[in-house]
Amino acid sequence: MEGSPYLSARHEMVDRQLRARGIQDEYVLDAMRRVPRHEFVPEPHRAEAYRDCALPIDHDQTISQPYIVALMTQALHLKGNETVLEIGTGSGYQTAVLCELAREVFSLERYRYLASKAAATLDSLGYENFEIHVGDGSQGLPDMAPFDAIMVTAAAPEVPVPLCLQMNPRGGRMVIPVGDDKAQFLELITRHNNYWEYKRIASVRFVPLVGQYGFNVSDH
Repeated sequence: MEGSPYLSARHEMVDRQLRARGIQDEYVLDAMRRVPRHEFVPEPHRAEAYRDCALPIDHDQTISQPYIVALMTQALHLKGNETVLEIGTGSGYQTAVLCELAREVFSLERYRYLASKAAATLDSLGYENFEIHVGDGSQGLPDMAPFDAIMVTAAAPEVPVPLCLQMNPRGGRMVIPVGDDKAQFLELITRHNNYWEYKRIASVRFVPLVGQYGFNVSDH
């Protein structure tokens, strides 16, 4: 059974770090109360699991700070019946939050070890509405498209065209950080048939999206 220090820390995270900073979607707040973030954090950093900061995981990747997880999730306006594509499984924490809010989640991870570890953690917590694939995140999963929502958890130099084409033409949404190691901005993209509407949300800092439509492997 989950210990009370983690439980109280998670409730405090939601109230002080998320709601107090403008996260208003009650579905998102409730989901982040339920998901035990500490289960996705490596043991040496577990005591910091509910601080509002990014934490390191294997392969020089990170688990995003709770506020950014909430901000990106809120931007997708999930209501429970969506098919979602996540680019960059990482620890699986964001995957779990999406599983709480969507009908089905497909997650794509570049590193097989991270994919396997995240799947094991999600399985152990009882999540069943997800599939994790290994591959180039910048190319998405065209065989599973279209997606009602796409979340990209690594920064691309520009929005990958394949991901735009995998959005549901009838109001599909994508949230993605765009930029380089000097400046990145979180973009919300909404598709209206053959028109894509762009909205800048916030300045952010993410690890790079490596792939054919992202950064070159040799650069990272």
